[in-house]
Amino acid sequence: MGGEEAFPLPGMGLSAIIDWLAVYLFAMLRIGAFLMASPAFGGRFVPAQVRLMAIAVLALPVMAGGVELPEPAQLAGLSALPLILQELAIGLVAGMVLTVLFGAAALAGDRIAATAGLGFAAQYDASAGGQTPVVAQLFGLFLLMVFYSVDGHLAVIRIVLESYIAVPPGSAFDLPRLVQAGIMAGGQMFLLGTMMMLPVIAVLLLLNLAVGVLTRSAPTLNIFSFGFPVTMTVTLILLYLSTPGMAVAMEDVVREAVAMLEALLLGGGNG
Repeated sequence: MGGEEAFPLPGMGLSAIIDWLAVYLFAMLRIGAFLMASPAFGGRFVPAQVRLMAIAVLALPVMAGGVELPEPAQLAGLSALPLILQELAIGLVAGMVLTVLFGAAALAGDRIAATAGLGFAAQYDASAGGQTPVVAQLFGLFLLMVFYSVDGHLAVIRIVLESYIAVPPGSAFDLPRLVQAGIMAGGQMFLLGTMMMLPVIAVLLLLNLAVGVLTRSAPTLNIFSFGFPVTMTVTLILLYLSTPGMAVAMEDVVREAVAMLEALLLGGGNG
């Protein structure tokens, strides 16, 4: 009782630990927002504990990698609010760009299912939060498999971590670039989705025309008892035959996503 007790951790006081935690939590904002918004890491099929642990671990290289982070005094007042909002905006937009581009697979599967009459074969999709056709879910899972098989997850994590050096937290960022990236991602989603579904849709369109001509020339043929089984069978055969080409198209989606993410995060500084 006769003197002030030393803190258990040598060389560190309680205030120093609080300051370090404040900077650490600030460093987690960008990578955390990205992981929460991206489809491969932030889906509902990923437990929240796993996501939180991944955010905490991935923020450690930022703390130890010589990144210029704001001083604890800058994070203590309302002046830190713009810095926090900017970090969250960068991470969220980067994750949403990835999500939008990955929507090309779901778009292609949904349109193929609707054209083939398989739109009624739907079930609850946890990642989308609603009922989606099974074909669209299969396309989404196929794209995720391609994404992980070509190490796309490692590439996007590397880009996000390198963005801390290209655009240090608290520095000026070209915010209109975020809006431009979202618009470009939407356009690329429709373009890539069309490229994936066009071969199957074109064959199904010709098949529907042929079935229409047959039922018109032979009215005794029931279009539901004749056309639907033929269309469904041909669709399954087309999906099987187009799997190699579909994998190449989905690999192009992954490459486009990585390139767009790199242009957004590593080319967004004003200085």
